[in-house]
Amino acid sequence: MNDQRSAAEPAAAAVAVPEAATALEGTGTGGTGAPAAGRTGAGRRAALMPIVLVVAGGLSVQFGSAVAALLMPKAGALGVVTLRLAAAALILLVVCRPRLRGHSRADWGTVLAFGVAMGGMNTLFYLALDRIPLGIAVTLEVLGPLALSVFASRRLINALWAGLALVGVVLLGGGGFDRLDPLGAAFALGAGAMWAAYIVFSARTGRRFPQADGLALAMVVAAVLSLPLGIIESGAKLTVPSTVALGAAVAVLSSVLPYTLELMALRRLPAPTFAVMMSLEPAIAAGAGFLILDQALSTTDALAIALVIGASIGAVRSRTGRREA
Repeated sequence: MNDQRSAAEPAAAAVAVPEAATALEGTGTGGTGAPAAGRTGAGRRAALMPIVLVVAGGLSVQFGSAVAALLMPKAGALGVVTLRLAAAALILLVVCRPRLRGHSRADWGTVLAFGVAMGGMNTLFYLALDRIPLGIAVTLEVLGPLALSVFASRRLINALWAGLALVGVVLLGGGGFDRLDPLGAAFALGAGAMWAAYIVFSARTGRRFPQADGLALAMVVAAVLSLPLGIIESGAKLTVPSTVALGAAVAVLSSVLPYTLELMALRRLPAPTFAVMMSLEPAIAAGAGFLILDQALSTTDALAIALVIGASIGAVRSRTGRREA
């Protein structure tokens, strides 16, 4: 995973998927005379594809965050952010080779806003992770996407699913919020606000730029913004080979793969539904914390995870049911 070639190959495959998915959708609905049942099956597979992308992205980013927690004693919170974003930017620039000409001022404004949201989300989250446990940090952070799903959706059912997910998120906190470091909690909530902005501008960037070109350019913006902070906090620690290798692994797990997958999903998935599905992140984070950081799951945690997963499934079924109707 620390090998640049092995890191670039899955990213290249992920970037190449939009064209393949578009071709498949075209053959499934292009009036070729295929049976209606076949077209319906193809439509269902197309509807499920963004769901698979979101879940895969969540698994990648949360296990990457667990690895980052192990790296923090060596490089510091801001140093980890810098390593993650800089390595991810380099990988995406090499893989995507984004075109710089032919974009409007509005396109560049969207990329800039996306990069600022991405950099702010990462910086605030890792500052929170340095002060509070991973599961609770993600629990607080996910309140941003949940709020977005309520405000952006015009359907009552989506607000109900978001509310159910919120109940699960609160339970997953385990009643320990009153014992949290206040500044760490504030960082996590700030990261949640930036996460909501990330969802909005990721969707806009995906519509304005082909493949993952916009993501690559936004990642450069985020890396440039984080670089001075990382150098000030960590300095020469950022050049230690073992630290750089772990930073590259975190970049692939927490940035390159999940952001590419989410960008692809947001081209096919409404932002409110995507935001509700982000409530899966605390459940995934709890699993990552259990497997990597030896953080045990209680019965309450299991119930919370079930509620969160149920809310996400409900939101997805509401969307697919509406499309089929």
